[in-house]
Amino acid sequence: MLDWHSGNRSVLVDHELSGLVLGLTLTTRPEQVYRALLEATAFGTRVIIEAFENSGVPVTEFIVAGGLLKNQFLMQLYSDVTRLPLSTIASEQGPALGSAIHAAVAAGVHPTIRDAADAMGRSNQGVYQPNAERAARYDALFAEYQTLHDYFGRGANDVMKRLKQIKREASNDV
Repeated sequence: MLDWHSGNRSVLVDHELSGLVLGLTLTTRPEQVYRALLEATAFGTRVIIEAFENSGVPVTEFIVAGGLLKNQFLMQLYSDVTRLPLSTIASEQGPALGSAIHAAVAAGVHPTIRDAADAMGRSNQGVYQPNAERAARYDALFAEYQTLHDYFGRGANDVMKRLKQIKREASNDV
């Protein structure tokens, strides 16, 4: 699955791309589609991480805040797919805490974001660790995801853009 339901904003930067579901059969269950969507978001995150790393910016951990923390399956999935430890923050008001941390640095209360976060926020370091067996399976799936990602997203096949154009033209006929 490609989760580009509103285009792809990171790495490809193309609002004309659209989502793709591949491999559906008459026996595909709704929970399998849901899981594929979650996996696609994790694979998209891994593409972004690899772009950072290929540009010389190492990514060594995730610190997660917000409502998605309530989905333990999703948190473990992201850790497995990215092969990174995933820590959660103790606050239920992650965006407000992040704003306060940045404000404290801007006001000179703390010299760096890391120092302010250490002083003001609490994280549960290493709450989710990658599971090596699942991570290996996800590596194989990620290779297939990258094939789809590059085929439909990097210009090898502009079918998504052509279909959107046909849809736009057809809507003018109504």
